[in-house]
Amino acid sequence: MSESHPEQQYLDLMRRIWTAGDERMDRTGVGTRSVFGAMLRFDLAGGAMPLVTTKRVYWKTATRELLWFLTGNTNIRPLVLQGVKIWNEWPHARYVAKTGEQLPLEKFVQRIADDEAFAARWGDLGPVYGKQWVDWPTFEAQGDGTYRPGPGINQITQVVESLRTNPGSRRHIIEGWNVAELDAMALPPCHKTYQFHVAGDRLNCLLYQRSCDVALGLPFNLWSAALLTRMIAQQVGLEPGELVWTGGDTHLYLNHEGLIDEQLSREPQGRPRLEIVRRPPSIFDYTIEDFEVHDYTPLAPIKAPVAV
Repeated sequence: MSESHPEQQYLDLMRRIWTAGDERMDRTGVGTRSVFGAMLRFDLAGGAMPLVTTKRVYWKTATRELLWFLTGNTNIRPLVLQGVKIWNEWPHARYVAKTGEQLPLEKFVQRIADDEAFAARWGDLGPVYGKQWVDWPTFEAQGDGTYRPGPGINQITQVVESLRTNPGSRRHIIEGWNVAELDAMALPPCHKTYQFHVAGDRLNCLLYQRSCDVALGLPFNLWSAALLTRMIAQQVGLEPGELVWTGGDTHLYLNHEGLIDEQLSREPQGRPRLEIVRRPPSIFDYTIEDFEVHDYTPLAPIKAPVAV
């Protein structure tokens, strides 16, 4: 196998964490091996995407999640109705903790789908990614010294506009880490800061991720960041450039040993490409049907438990 295959970076990172990472307990109680300050780089030219092939990655699920972020919605019900399961464990854990009812996850999710009022009460995740991206809260001072909520800030709209009108700016940033609202979130943002950079006619993106589950989360994160870059590039009339991913606490869970051993025994398969089949009127108008992936022939999926 050629060392030049872009996925080799991901496998090398996984191997380094598993063999040399610092072993410690973590918030979930599962335990991890961790390194700090990892970096991966992927060229997105020619439709190339960092879509992992050594196990099947459900890119449509990741795409639906990204499109959900762009709506600003923070309730899992729209995802549940599309069969997207990746956020279900957090509100379910909250429901069990608050009510004491040992409702199985599958039945909880079915109630979210069937009962709009139940979903409104128990399906919300708090002001997670989408809320911060398109409706960052502001406050306006009143004459009596108090503050009232002001109009929300749509960071996505601002970045698209600034890339169009001031491409040389060093302020093309989308930020999810709203310190004032972290405690209200089901999970504080892991992929927290996106910065965009124009070089000639190419749009580059750097994603800083404060915490990264390399086995289960990172394949989704790489796809989503590259997809967002491709969508924004199309909207502002640029070619996709480079995705630079940087990880803070970059870890593998100790109970993922089976997945890790299996995946590290495999070799990358081909070079997947993404085609965006139309250019919608705005960044908020894409649908799942707008994306087609070619030459994706991954190896079989590998299951592992999610740490909540």
